[in-house]
Amino acid sequence: MLIGCPTEIKPQEFRVGLTPNAAQEAVAHGHQVVVQAGAGDGAGFTDEDYTGAGARIAATAAEVFDQAEMIVKVKEPQPGERRMLREGQVLFTYLHLAPDPEQTEDLLASGCTAIAYETVTDARGGLPLLAPMSEVAGRLAPQVGAYALQKANGGRGVLMGGVPGVGPAQVVVIGGGVVGTQAARIAAGMGADVTVLDRSLPRLSHLDDVFCDRFKTRYANAGNTAELVMTADMVIGAVLVPGAAAPKLVTREQLAGMKPGAVIVDVAIDQGGCFETSRATTHENPTYEVDGIVHYCVANMPGAVSRTSTLALGNATLPFMLALADKGWRRACEDDPHLLAGLNIHAGRLTNRAVGAALQRDALSPAEALKI
Repeated sequence: MLIGCPTEIKPQEFRVGLTPNAAQEAVAHGHQVVVQAGAGDGAGFTDEDYTGAGARIAATAAEVFDQAEMIVKVKEPQPGERRMLREGQVLFTYLHLAPDPEQTEDLLASGCTAIAYETVTDARGGLPLLAPMSEVAGRLAPQVGAYALQKANGGRGVLMGGVPGVGPAQVVVIGGGVVGTQAARIAAGMGADVTVLDRSLPRLSHLDDVFCDRFKTRYANAGNTAELVMTADMVIGAVLVPGAAAPKLVTREQLAGMKPGAVIVDVAIDQGGCFETSRATTHENPTYEVDGIVHYCVANMPGAVSRTSTLALGNATLPFMLALADKGWRRACEDDPHLLAGLNIHAGRLTNRAVGAALQRDALSPAEALKI
């Protein structure tokens, strides 16, 4: 198979879909790899690194899309990229279709087969291709939130760990999954007073057992959430419903009761955000204010630490990418139901029912799509 990797063009996205090591593995499996010139620059990989691994360098994205049987990316294809996709071509990347009807329509019209990192599953019920970026985003959230809390940046002027005689920041993390756990670990490590909310009692029990007194846990009902949000200096939204739009857990009305200058970090923004007032921002302009509350809603947070993120993502995607290339997408999905769960679009049909429900349109199951 000829595998193509274009340069990411989403604003301030510095990751790359293939590392030189991944390209070398693909070549060792008998495949060809074409990488757009400069694709790895933002993550610290040179064109020479790729040619040394056996890949070819193409001058433009158009050349990559024209030649490749499978496109491997990081972020969802932008409008210009979507116009270059063609019938039968495999797209392997993050898609986050639930809050993005325009992208969905373009991918359906292209006739491509789109496999989304974020809905590939594993035997434990996890999301192995989302997890490494969730870990990165979770660890970044308190870091960017602490910066936004500084008075010069619009925040309350509160230091995360406080100082002797002055209490620390009050941090609330909504969601105790991968993102929330990592966010709580880092925020607690910075000295903040941290509470994690989750609806799963077994998950809360696990967090208590593993982290003991490093942070507190509370059950995530509407009353507890409202109470804690009102007293927080920082609220980190870390809720995920696989494939679907994120639920809105903090309303516009509740902002009025929050502390002026408090900070919201919405890590769920790729799925539409879990705060009613959230809208996607960029690394260049990461924050905005609503009713005196600072919102940080960057849709590609891990892109800020592109070297770490690229290596972590590449480690996770490599086995699946090789399976798709070695077997072809259909047999690879037939052989692996967890990879099949990643199938979101095929032959002009939506093939993920959670996405279909979010977009209010008909969808096949991935298994049904295999019969097309």
